[in-house]
Amino acid sequence: YYSGGYIATLSIPSIGLKVNVNEGTSATALATGAGHFENTSIWNGNVSVAGHNRGVRDDFGDLHTLERGDTVTWTTKLGTRTYEVTSVEKVKETDTSGTAPSTENMLTLYTCVRNQREYRWQVQAVEVV
Repeated sequence: YYSGGYIATLSIPSIGLKVNVNEGTSATALATGAGHFENTSIWNGNVSVAGHNRGVRDDFGDLHTLERGDTVTWTTKLGTRTYEVTSVEKVKETDTSGTAPSTENMLTLYTCVRNQREYRWQVQAVEVV
């Protein structure tokens, strides 16, 4: 953990985002930044992160506007990795397939779809090697 209590920073230049990422996706964790899904990797494999897009925070408000090829930077005490967006999809709230383990280094980002409680935006990005 960094001195501020967060585990990583997430940066997406195309939407002007730089946010600290806390461990967990509880209301407390998401009140001060994005949240890391505890059952996913923090470094190797599939790293999954959620964030608010309105209300208490608006970190992921433009997540759905990302396009294939946009870059995402993930920084932890283990180092910095750059990922490239491969998909932006609207998925059911109950679809947790994006948090499944992977042998490929990837990042999966989630946020709610405004006014559609049963859906989430799911953005997937793979490591640029």
